Amino acid sequence: MIRRWLFEPVPRGRVAAFRTVIYLFVALDLVIFTPWVRSHANTPGDLYEPLLIGRLLHLPTPGPLLVWGVFWSLLALSLAAATGRAPRALGWAVFLLYFEWMIIAMSYGKVDHDRIGLLVALAALPTAGLARHGDQSRTEAGGWALRVTQIAVICTYFLAALAKLRFGGLDWLTSSVLAQAIIRRGTDLADAIAVVPGLLILAQFGIIAFELLSPLVFFVPQRWRTAIVSFFYTFHIVTFSTITISFAPHLAAMTSFLPLEKISFVRARSPQKQQ
Repeated sequence: MIRRWLFEPVPRGRVAAFRTVIYLFVALDLVIFTPWVRSHANTPGDLYEPLLIGRLLHLPTPGPLLVWGVFWSLLALSLAAATGRAPRALGWAVFLLYFEWMIIAMSYGKVDHDRIGLLVALAALPTAGLARHGDQSRTEAGGWALRVTQIAVICTYFLAALAKLRFGGLDWLTSSVLAQAIIRRGTDLADAIAVVPGLLILAQFGIIAFELLSPLVFFVPQRWRTAIVSFFYTFHIVTFSTITISFAPHLAAMTSFLPLEKISFVRARSPQKQQ
């Protein structure tokens, strides 16, 4: 039963659309969402404190050659991978380069948890095989790639709740976490909400409940699953509108829940041409 669930077949067109979304996001991430990573090309090497995986792999200290080499190679290869051609060769190359890009990004004192789903998607997509936009034939390999990405997305929520309770205890629920976030980076909308008595505390209870209950998305009928995923996106819209935290990589990975093949306007090739 577990194997059937993990490898539930999905339309190849969905895999193709998801692949395009993920690889285009990688390109956008390089130039829009994390352009600051390029500044590490000139950051003093003694400030580099590699993550555990970086230490285990003995990865080199970032410098101009490494940072700019990864940047331009990853930009070119991610755009090529978005076309769906050479899915394994290009897919593995993009995963390895983006993995190094994240080690460079997160080895200077700050580690973001919104990239777990994206990294899992990049690792899984090369195993999904050939997929064409609009193709309605089903694939177990593609289903597995989407499923493990979905699991990573939900783990991001669930483990975030456990971390809050582990380090903040039950006091986190009644703390001033959201108030401090609004003071540091709040918008006009957040300022308007903050003056409502008890609303921020209620929101913190709601956040913990939402994150702890997020795995239920896997146990409800499809029509309810779509509604729950829509709620996830709404939650992040509200988060960005109030404290300007986007979770963009997480949102890209969360498209693994969506029937993306329905919005594909590219006609599938015939089976003979696919082979």
